[in-house]
Formats: sequence, structure tokens, C-alpha cells
Amino acid sequence: MSRCLSERSIDHVILERGTVANSWRTERWDSLRLLTPNWQSRLPGFAYDGEDPDGYRTVPQVVDFIAQYARVIRAPVETDTNVAAVVSTEDEYLVSTDHGDWSCRTLVIATGACNIADVPTIGAELPAAILSLTPMQYRNPDRLPDGGVLVVGASATGTQIAAEIQRSGRPVTLAVGEHIRAPRIYRGKDIQWWMDAAGVLDERYDAVDDIDRARRVPSLQLTGSPERTTLDLNALTALGVKLVGRLAGIDGATAKFSGSLRNQCELSDLKMGRLLDTIDAWAKAKGIDGEVDPPHRLPPTRVEASPSLTLDLAGGRIKTVIWATGFRPDYSWLNVPVLDRKGRIRHDGGVVRSPGLYVMGLQFLRRRKSALIDGAGDDARDLSDHLVSYLGGRV
Repeated sequence: MSRCLSERSIDHVILERGTVANSWRTERWDSLRLLTPNWQSRLPGFAYDGEDPDGYRTVPQVVDFIAQYARVIRAPVETDTNVAAVVSTEDEYLVSTDHGDWSCRTLVIATGACNIADVPTIGAELPAAILSLTPMQYRNPDRLPDGGVLVVGASATGTQIAAEIQRSGRPVTLAVGEHIRAPRIYRGKDIQWWMDAAGVLDERYDAVDDIDRARRVPSLQLTGSPERTTLDLNALTALGVKLVGRLAGIDGATAKFSGSLRNQCELSDLKMGRLLDTIDAWAKAKGIDGEVDPPHRLPPTRVEASPSLTLDLAGGRIKTVIWATGFRPDYSWLNVPVLDRKGRIRHDGGVVRSPGLYVMGLQFLRRRKSALIDGAGDDARDLSDHLVSYLGGRV
């Protein structure tokens, strides 16, 4: 957004609570890699130019990429500036920080959707002897106590952490709810290449029947490994991870799981099949079937005949629970009446229902790719156009 505003000669400032790429510096586990290939980090006036376009950046590499972009575009960043409150007046916004106050006619909220780990209320029922962590707190298996680990949530974060901990020698139980299975490589190309080329990632928010539902869809079960491997529930089962259903509650020292594991896995396989059908149809229509590998399907997700419905948390077998149950934004500082009853910003493709206020970086904000690095540029172009138009109308 800063690059787009500079191109339009709009005076602006970026307020950053820490340093550039702060969340990537402080809230990621050690082995994490970006889930999108290097070539897919395309920003206005900036793109990957290294020798491994199909690789996946490590955390330090992501930090360097974002920091370099800030330097290249000469972004006017005020670091170590924590916003305490934002209020609106008749014709401007007042922003209070720990380094003074600002006033502005337009305001862009780019704090993202992952400020707070969304731990369910049943997390408070865990026995005190069990270590409870969120993905923001987890760093590596060596920092965990010896013993078993229960990972709650089976999207990208949960599957990656479960695999890493299982490989460390600690037995892992994975509580599986709604998830979306996907192959890392399909017909010889990265699944992200297919989704990009076929226009899946460019699908617009105003072309979807139920955008609220689309914005709640879990992330794909992907991992950015150098081997470009598929990390799905079958791969985890092969590693020795024990699969159970969604964590439904904790009764005393007993964790209780839903009996819907098989159904959830069948639904996930069905959704994956629909995505691959879309890709196959696009490849056929474009006449490139002869240039790529033939279509194929992964084996169905394997589920044992009678998955466990309970787990004893007092017997000493489980020492740690990791809540890979998603994230939510933090708008505790936003004193403008634009939130719905669930604390989410009401907006139309990033244009908030308060004149001159915008939001970026949320799931399916304007396009299916909006929450990806690769989606920020298109959203910024659209919203900066609207912002300039708004300022021009006021002038």
C-alpha cells in the first residue's frame, strides 16, 4: 500500500509496533517455511530474483525479503510505535501512539488477521500439569517436555507441527476438524502454480455466493519443504501420528473427541477432488494436457475403524497441548463503530463502513489470494485507487 500511495504522491506514514516484519521475527516457529513458492512473492515493483524460484523461504529469508522491500521503496516506517487508540472525528481520524499522536484524513488498517491465537474456551479446562501452547509460542520440539503431545487442529499449522514433533520421538495425537487436503505437486507442477494459472486465486469476493463462508475456509494442508512433499493425514499416519476427531470438550481429566473423523476426511477428499477437477478442466481447455503429467488422484484418507473418542489427560502420557485452532485479529485499539458482533471489521472488499477507512491483509478481502504476499499488490492497487478518489472528492 505504501508503494501504491507513493506512486500517487499521497503523503503517508506507516506505524509499526516493532521492527519491519515484526511478526515473522517474533511469532513463528523455527522450522517454518513459506507455503507459497518463491516466485509467488510478487509485490508492486519487487519480485524474487534468486536461483530457486520453486523453493520455499525460511523465516529469516521472509524477514529479509520484507525488510529489503521496505528499503527499496523507501517506505516511511515509524518503528517501535505502538498504536493505543484510533478515534474518528467529523472529518479525520486521530491515532494515539506511545510516541505521540497523529491525525489523518484516511487510514489503512494493515495489522492482519492473525494477531491473537484463537484458543477455544475449553482450553481453560486443561489440567494444570499439562503445558498449553499456541503456534505463536511454539518454537521447536527441544523446548517441549518429554512425553506425548496433543495437537488440536489439522490445517497447515497443525499438520506441520505434528509432523515435526512426531519425528523428534514424542508421540503425537492429532485432533482433526474441518480441513482441506491438497497435493503439494500435481501433474508435475506446484499446486499454487495451478491455482494461479487457472485463475482460482484471482476469484473475486463479489463473485462468490457466500463470501462469509468463503472467508472462514481453512488453509490448505500444505508444507513448504525442500523435498516438495505432500503433508496430509495419510503422511502423518505413516509417521506414526494418531488421528482422532475434533476436540469436543474436556471433562475433568478426560479429553473427548467427536465421532466425525471419517466424515471430515471424506469431505476433505471431496473438496480436493473438486479443486483438481477444476484444474484438469482448465488444462484441457487451454490445450496443455500434452505438456504436463497426466491427471491423477491421491488415495483416500485412511481412518482406523474405531478412532478413540477419549484421551486420559491425567495419566502422564500427554505432557503438552498445542492449539493450532486458528487466529483472529486484535482491534482492541480501534474505537470506531465498524465491528460486527463477532468483532470483525464490516467492509466491502476492504472499503470499511466509515469514510476514509480501509483494511488489508484479511482472508478473501477482494480476491481468494488476498491473505497471501502475492495478493497484497492487487488489493493495494484497488484500494489506493479508491482512496485517491475519496480524497479527490473531498478536495
